[in-house]
Amino acid sequence: MTVNPFELGLDRGAANYVPLTPLSFLERAATVYPNKPAVIHGTHTFTYAEFYGRCRRLASALARRGIGLGDTVAVMAPNVPAMLEAHYGVPMAGAVLNTLNFRLDARSIAFILEHGGAKFLIADKEFSDTIEETLALLTRKIPVIDIDDPLYAGDKGGKLLGEKDYETFLLEGDAGFDWPRPADEWQAICLLYTSGTTGTPKGVVYSHRGAYLNALGNALAFRLSPRSVYLWTLPMFHCSGWCYTWAVTAAGGTHVCLRRVDPARIFPAITTHGVTHMCGAPIVLTMLIHTPSEVKVKFDQIVDVATGGAAPPSSVIAAMESMGFRVTHLYGLTESYGPATLCAWQAEWDGLAPQERVLLMARQGVAYPTLDGVMVANSETLKPVPKDGKTMGEVMLRSNTVMKGYLMNPKATEAAFRGGWLHTGDLAVWHPDGYIEVKDRLKDIIISGGENISSLEVEELLYRHPTVMEAAVVAKPDETWGEVPCAFVTLKPDAAYVSAKDIIQWCHDNMAHFKVPKYVVFGPLPKTSTGKIQKYVLRERAKEAG
Repeated sequence: MTVNPFELGLDRGAANYVPLTPLSFLERAATVYPNKPAVIHGTHTFTYAEFYGRCRRLASALARRGIGLGDTVAVMAPNVPAMLEAHYGVPMAGAVLNTLNFRLDARSIAFILEHGGAKFLIADKEFSDTIEETLALLTRKIPVIDIDDPLYAGDKGGKLLGEKDYETFLLEGDAGFDWPRPADEWQAICLLYTSGTTGTPKGVVYSHRGAYLNALGNALAFRLSPRSVYLWTLPMFHCSGWCYTWAVTAAGGTHVCLRRVDPARIFPAITTHGVTHMCGAPIVLTMLIHTPSEVKVKFDQIVDVATGGAAPPSSVIAAMESMGFRVTHLYGLTESYGPATLCAWQAEWDGLAPQERVLLMARQGVAYPTLDGVMVANSETLKPVPKDGKTMGEVMLRSNTVMKGYLMNPKATEAAFRGGWLHTGDLAVWHPDGYIEVKDRLKDIIISGGENISSLEVEELLYRHPTVMEAAVVAKPDETWGEVPCAFVTLKPDAAYVSAKDIIQWCHDNMAHFKVPKYVVFGPLPKTSTGKIQKYVLRERAKEAG
């Protein structure tokens, strides 16, 4: 038997092996930048020393209430300091953080709290109506702490339901609390639930290791540094803010909290705080583009914007650039800790015409620095498709930054990890330069007369129409062709009159005729609680279109 000399007497120990955890980023930042602004909320600023102390107080207060390893602490709040602090304080107590989507109804939240086994709930008073209804649905009682944010000035909710408010609760804890590092980096740090639009939500479990690595991937991919000022336009409840809750801290940057995604707040925040980075779904970009001119504010710096979800139409990228934003397209899902690929910039793109350039920028791109592998392959055989930019296959991921699995759902976990890859359910092509381009969801591809039609390709063209603000294309059953494209369109507020015939003719003039929508329906598009267009709703509506 051959003995490997590099394994003899070279064992792991306290000096050379420490389980990875993103909690260490805050400890370092508080040491290196103790007096630097860490968190800004309205007119109040916490330094990194204060931020670390508050997180340790939270961990200590939870520990004194008996919260520890294997326990779940749920938080329902907008992007306020308490929500950010929970990403550190809860796991510092050894517990698992379950951030709740505050757009969900009481029944859905009750399911999540029951399924996730929440033993403690911290909730912003803005959502007290929903929380009160949720608590009545639970089969057991759980302690509740209220976030009484002075910046909340809404006309809904507003009750204090818990035993005390968050700031008072922090006083129960010790700012010098010696929090326990995870004994194993595979230990769970967060529990995030999928939207559950087609069934019961699934609980996605993140590890300390995965969160640590994807946070560093964000810092590298998005060029974060100690000079970065990050505006929280992305919900922290969504994939733990795509792991930027930890990434900004890892870089020593500044978090700027924002209770509500409102252009009237976003533009002033950019100028007031010198914002350099922000994230958001394409709907946020569309919102900024169509903000009235009197609300828009010009700023001197370039603001980097990372966007995910469906590829932003090239017209959206161009419009954002004209306002001073630089768009980076990311791709991922809850199961991959948020971003897994990015459309990495190539120097030769600088010399391209704007339309050519933005079309390249709208692709989902290449693997994150911390992603082990991405491929486009046949869903059943796992054989990679040729890199010809034409052949479609399913996007599959493999990495330390892929979820541990679905909580108490081994069947779904096994299906997701079939063949040793995470099956995303997204159909894409692989270009010769190695960049992937998502064409559709497996369930959204339109097959008309035996031809595959990408709904995203048709939507991309519709977004280029001067009157179109939002568009979605789904399959409509057809006796002759099996399926035909049906377009749902929301026009810009100031758009001149346009008819369905005009839209169809526009498509005829700019794409292969078999891909042209046969029907066009005008009106607002139904969306999920995270802003994604609900195509399953539109497919039902399409059956009645005509």
